[in-house]
Amino acid sequence: MPFFKNKSHNLRLSFVTKALIVGLLTGGLVSSFRWLAEAMTTFSLALYHAAHQHWWLIGGLIILAVGIAYSVSLLMRGDPNIKGAGIPQVEAQLSGFMEMDWRSVIWRKYIASTLTMSTSIFVGREGPSVQLGAAVGQGLAEIRHYPLSQRRILIANGAAAGLAAAFNAPLAGTFFVMEEIYHNFSPLVWITSLTSALSANFISLYLFGLAPVLPIKYAHIFPLQHYWQLLLLGLILGLASRLYQIGLLQVPVWFDRLRLLPWYYKSVIPMLLVIPLGFSLPVTLGSGNHLVLALAHHTPSLQILLLLLVIRFVFALISYGAGVPGGFFMPILAVGALLGVLFGHSLVQLNLLAPSFVTNLMIFSMAAYFAGISKAPFTAIMLTTELVGSMRNFMPLAFVVLVTYLTVDVTHGAPIYEALAERLATFKQLPLLQGKNLQIQIPVYAQSFVEDQQVRRVNWPQNSILTTIQRGSHELVPNGDTLISAGDLLIFTIPSALNGHIRPQLIHLTQTIN
Repeated sequence: MPFFKNKSHNLRLSFVTKALIVGLLTGGLVSSFRWLAEAMTTFSLALYHAAHQHWWLIGGLIILAVGIAYSVSLLMRGDPNIKGAGIPQVEAQLSGFMEMDWRSVIWRKYIASTLTMSTSIFVGREGPSVQLGAAVGQGLAEIRHYPLSQRRILIANGAAAGLAAAFNAPLAGTFFVMEEIYHNFSPLVWITSLTSALSANFISLYLFGLAPVLPIKYAHIFPLQHYWQLLLLGLILGLASRLYQIGLLQVPVWFDRLRLLPWYYKSVIPMLLVIPLGFSLPVTLGSGNHLVLALAHHTPSLQILLLLLVIRFVFALISYGAGVPGGFFMPILAVGALLGVLFGHSLVQLNLLAPSFVTNLMIFSMAAYFAGISKAPFTAIMLTTELVGSMRNFMPLAFVVLVTYLTVDVTHGAPIYEALAERLATFKQLPLLQGKNLQIQIPVYAQSFVEDQQVRRVNWPQNSILTTIQRGSHELVPNGDTLISAGDLLIFTIPSALNGHIRPQLIHLTQTIN
């Protein structure tokens, strides 16, 4: 059959074209945000350095922090959905828990995150970039009046493009959407997400150059006889990841108990607390990329490493708990890097490891710590690989990621963005989605409740209709006797207004190990 007469091929080509547009638009928007945020951060660091010679600048920094906090509060009051990283909001939106005004999100999140990063507090650009990209995808879908099912895919495409443009990491952006945002490995989702990510990355590379974001050289291959050290490192990182997960969930609760300040004014707390840190330890400031690069070239003493670790760990949680518009990808990677260097330096002191391998452990820990917290191991591996621009140590890196992931799993850790998104379920959906039907795609995992079950024997949620089973390249119209297999992609039609209620039930049936 000729290509252009094949309905399936034409559908994919149409989606790829739309994804390309989303990627290009997101690439331009996020690249401008990235450039402006970096410029503002550089200016902030220059002020801290100048304050050592001109003490009166400390007063200016305090006034500036209060003014920025007030400006950010006005933006957050206008649209509470720009609070925090933005990724939980995108995940909650795709799960049907809430809805966002894409126009408001684009301009408010852009300005608020830029202002926030100008204070050099411990937040990154990746969360806002993902939310900005998702808003671009939503905007294109609403302007062109695309169906709700296409709208969800374009939002996911925009999220992938946002992460790709933020870090020059198109593969990580694609994997992140499939693992953490969309929770779907369907061919249509990954091919369109990859298209958006590559096109956004093209814009980013054109503006910022071909060099990776963290150009760290670690040419030495980690020896096989030292893998027992990687096992121990993975266990430590797993416990540290679980602790960080608990902190991310608990610290916002503590901030909610501060009744003296309305929620939208609480960002002033980290913005003021960071000033004495910036004056005494400027290397700790910002998202953490400067610290990671510094650690790659110079290893401080154990005492300094411990101090930096405590500061980065605690203040990153404070920044997030206060609801500051900003991401925590890079802050997580910075804490992981410190844990790796601290572990490696300890081994060197005990004559158990050559100093040349400390950088290896730093990079392995960045990936593993992120994987443990997000529970997105493929994203963590690809993100770290693309950030440093090298795959020479892929095997040991993946080994540490696996051990860390399993440790978090054993200690009952959940994907952090999913857990944070569940807290947004109290947001009311906008009338836009009421009274319409929606098609959703749910993959079947091995050993789940529905595996090897006939359709008639599954207690499906009320108001859900299983319309299609996609098995490989074939589409089946199910009947009561159809046997469900692991790897199937189940396509349901449900009322849009009940998406947030029905989807978790379907995920429980198809993805929970029986």
